[in-house]
Amino acid sequence: METEEEKRLSENYSKKKDWLKWGPYLSERQWGTVREDYSADGSAWDYLSHDDARSRTYRWGEDGIAGLSDHYCNVCFAITLWNGKDPILKERMFGLTGPEGNHGEDVKELYYYLENTPSHSYMKHLYKYPQAEYPYKDLVETNGQRGRDDREYELLDIGIFNDNKYFDVFTEYAKADVEDVLIKITICNRAEEDAEIYVLPTLWCRNFWSFKEEEKPFIKAQHNGDVEFVTVGNTHINDYNLYFEEADRLLFTENETNAERLFNTENDHPFKKDLFHNAVINNDYSLAGQNKSGTKFSPLYKITIKAGGSKTIKLRLTNKQLKTPFTSNFDAIFKKRIKECNDFYESKNLSDNEELNKIKRQAFAGLLWNKQYYNYEIDTWLDGDPKQPAPPEQRRSGRNSDWRTLRNHDVMSMPDSWEYPWYAAWDSAFQCTTFAHIDAEFAKQQLLLFTREWYMAPSGQVPAYEWSFGDVNPPVQAWAALEIYKTDKKKTGKSDVDFLKRIFNKLSLNFSWWVNREDSSGNNVFEGGFLGLDNIGLFDRSHGVPDDGYLEQVDGTSWMALYCLNMLEISLEISKVDNTFEDMSVKFFGHFVYIAEALNKISDTTVGAWNEKDGFFYDKLTLSDGTQIPIEVKSISGMLSLTAVLFIDRETLDQLPKFKKSVQWFKDYKKETLSYLVINDFNDNNELLFSLVPKKRQEILINTLLSEGQFLSQYGIRSLSKEYIKPYCLTIDGHEYQINYEPAESSTTLFGGNSNWRGPIWFPLSYLFVQALRKFSNYHLRDAGTKFQFPHGSDNMLGLKDISEELSKRLVNIFVTDDNGDRPVNALHKMQYRDEHFKDYVLFYEYFDGDNGRGVGASHQLGWTALVANLIEEYINE
Repeated sequence: METEEEKRLSENYSKKKDWLKWGPYLSERQWGTVREDYSADGSAWDYLSHDDARSRTYRWGEDGIAGLSDHYCNVCFAITLWNGKDPILKERMFGLTGPEGNHGEDVKELYYYLENTPSHSYMKHLYKYPQAEYPYKDLVETNGQRGRDDREYELLDIGIFNDNKYFDVFTEYAKADVEDVLIKITICNRAEEDAEIYVLPTLWCRNFWSFKEEEKPFIKAQHNGDVEFVTVGNTHINDYNLYFEEADRLLFTENETNAERLFNTENDHPFKKDLFHNAVINNDYSLAGQNKSGTKFSPLYKITIKAGGSKTIKLRLTNKQLKTPFTSNFDAIFKKRIKECNDFYESKNLSDNEELNKIKRQAFAGLLWNKQYYNYEIDTWLDGDPKQPAPPEQRRSGRNSDWRTLRNHDVMSMPDSWEYPWYAAWDSAFQCTTFAHIDAEFAKQQLLLFTREWYMAPSGQVPAYEWSFGDVNPPVQAWAALEIYKTDKKKTGKSDVDFLKRIFNKLSLNFSWWVNREDSSGNNVFEGGFLGLDNIGLFDRSHGVPDDGYLEQVDGTSWMALYCLNMLEISLEISKVDNTFEDMSVKFFGHFVYIAEALNKISDTTVGAWNEKDGFFYDKLTLSDGTQIPIEVKSISGMLSLTAVLFIDRETLDQLPKFKKSVQWFKDYKKETLSYLVINDFNDNNELLFSLVPKKRQEILINTLLSEGQFLSQYGIRSLSKEYIKPYCLTIDGHEYQINYEPAESSTTLFGGNSNWRGPIWFPLSYLFVQALRKFSNYHLRDAGTKFQFPHGSDNMLGLKDISEELSKRLVNIFVTDDNGDRPVNALHKMQYRDEHFKDYVLFYEYFDGDNGRGVGASHQLGWTALVANLIEEYINE
């Protein structure tokens, strides 16, 4: 039966009601981003700092804590707090910049995404706020004193939450209608003594008027009998009213830059963005309480909360005129939306395991909370705004200057809206596959967005990420399209072939770009450079290749082989209902054959990718004089070749005789001319398997993958073989390059050093291996007699289907409590997470320690780490 939440989504996508008009679209960090950087040298972290942010108007967005905005960020709402001791108001999340952190940028706050529905009809956020002075200085200085071999210094290391001297601040939203949002802020005092807190629920308008000729919006005080409220007038959006319970004070100012504080120049008036900060910290409300209108507003609540007690503040943002906004109807709506949220997620539960369902639900919640309005128009950014000084001339030839056609003005799925408050092309693709389980239409629209003419470059290149749109992320959009299509089909029973056609046509352009731009030698072995794997190589694979040579990459070639197979599978699926696409399936089949041949061949004159002695695929470096050097490192880069696999069932082959005939022709007439024709024979069921890796090599690589001394961890698949505890070294032209196994944080500075692919476990690639093993098990390795040691070298023999499930469990177990009540993800702070007010909250990190499973990197990477929800739903059958 269709749930109420599913009905809302149907109404939204049929354009009956715009349920997605308001949502958690406010970024957690706008400062320190490339789009707010107007410096000459591109030093984004320094140009607009956290300290500047409270006083400086943003150009391209806004930020806040537990925030809400319309889908173009015209009107914003967030919570602001003060414990009476901090040097600044807590208006936005604090963290270290890239240069400040000993392992790159890092948020230094404690918060959790607890609930969210796809229509954002109900949302719940928890922020843990210490009652002692927030240790801003200590966090910066102590991390600054630590080297790259040291752990990061975290908030929980300081002891500031000892004796429960903190507030739990729960922010909840419930939609009574598409333009009627109910808000509850509940502050719980966890200490054993009374404590005081200042709460400023803040409403403001995004500032366009300081940059271009535009009518200035307003927020104005109003009365309706005894009811006090404010009205928001904005040319970009309907008029709204914010109702609030009786407050100690009403504060108004303008969302405008304080030039006097930042630039030591005279302000045109004193009502600036940071006025509330000055008023509350200095207990001087003479200016902030003077006006009855502005573009930034907050009711101020000064509250003393008894030990163990709580206080709730109610607000309501609505397009309606209400005489009694907080009657019993208010609580009834919240209760109803919470029930509907529960009904929706319970309808998604395939497991009887309550803990797994809770983990999956928090993963979905975090994915939804990380939806963010993203605005970045390169032309305007490069040329400047009419009411602002022209940007430095260096920008015209600097970062992203060749992406003038790019115009981003959308709500998008972010990897982490603090550390990565900008999209990354391949992150987004993985994120969409998880979205498909709860909101398939959003997943489809999001994936298609990257192929629209204002995103995709005229050349066919997909923008990578804002630090360098011209960089290359792995081309996983076709893979994601298939995942979304299959998930949607399974849930609805309908085949959205139109979606496949739309994405296929655009991705054909992108595939051609890859072929023409990333295969410099024309031999079907691809380069690619960065490819999202940061420091996986001995050197910077985009710009640091020795001797101006070029690197033929196994991962680049594997990604292209996977891309080929994905496009082949899409064309096959479309061909079932439109046979004009069958020619394209033949085209991608042929292309795959030649890529597979190129990667696998060995001849007297070529240093081949496959090393027969080691049983592994290695990258090949070609120097300027033609010298070829194999980079003999066993990393996830070489292992990726296993993931390029496609199983085609008998029914599909029977429906497409032209394609089947083409395959047979290749098998009959190309055996003598191709060294490695990696098309397996039709099995007893007349089914077919395409694999980048021939069967013998498959078995060798699978054994390596399942070796605990190399890639297999108790918690998933490591990104680098553990054998490199003893470093691998290579000397080229007198310069020594080195790589060693680092299971957690990185000790190198490649790509800023905040992400590490030299040993940790990453969910996206582990997920691909789980899928690949399942596909192999569907074909010639599936029979009961074909088993592998799991782990390799043990007496435990399992089939590949069982092994894929065991890998899934290892990944999921990162978040599952053990017999002591501890989750491996919390390995560094076990005692704190045994506390009753911590134990049920899960953080989904960027990656995980290859030895003990603890969370590492961005702490709220509900982008592709949300794949844990896919694993629970698709592979865990407890």
